[in-house]
Amino acid sequence: MCIFRLLLIGWSAAMLAGCAGSVERWIVDTRVHQGDVALEHGNASDAALAYRLALRVDPSSPAARSGYVRAAAELARMQYAKGAFDDALATVDRGLVADSQSAALAALKATIEQAKLKREIVLTNYPTYRATGLEIAHAYAQLNATNALLLRSLKRFGYTFDSQDLTAAIKRSYELQLEIVRNTNRLIVYRQLVTSGAPVAPEQSSSFGAASLLPLP
Repeated sequence: MCIFRLLLIGWSAAMLAGCAGSVERWIVDTRVHQGDVALEHGNASDAALAYRLALRVDPSSPAARSGYVRAAAELARMQYAKGAFDDALATVDRGLVADSQSAALAALKATIEQAKLKREIVLTNYPTYRATGLEIAHAYAQLNATNALLLRSLKRFGYTFDSQDLTAAIKRSYELQLEIVRNTNRLIVYRQLVTSGAPVAPEQSSSFGAASLLPLP
């Protein structure tokens, strides 16, 4: 009788262990699938969360680990593109915890660190550069307003057939061309300043303020 009870207890424990293992596998597979779907739809943040939850259940899951590394790399690239270098580096570091041998994450980390260092050097030596860059971006954004007026004149001509609308569209087109050339020239000078720290000609740099003559490393 005692032997039977021992066998029954052992069988029950094995069944429970098997059920627990099945539940864990189901959870991991479900989370990995969620991560794969999120990554396919370009949602790296949700993908990283899904893979991370899978790793909490099974830290040894190859699918969860590789998925998390891919999601971390994609999320870090997005953060890097927004200029959020610290967030991007933190994301990369979390990915390296999952896979310390990931060459892709290591290369991405080096790229972000180099960009962060260069930005710090530029902004330290040339504090007006950030404001100048924002001004140029704003100037290009203003082109949308001129383009909208041009399109409005063309649309109006579609039902008025008034040549004055075409004249207005031509005028806006010339304005766009002049602004694009002007902004392009500013971009060229801006790049030269950032690269060398010295303008090509004094008259070209008057709108950028004084710049240090110390070259960037």
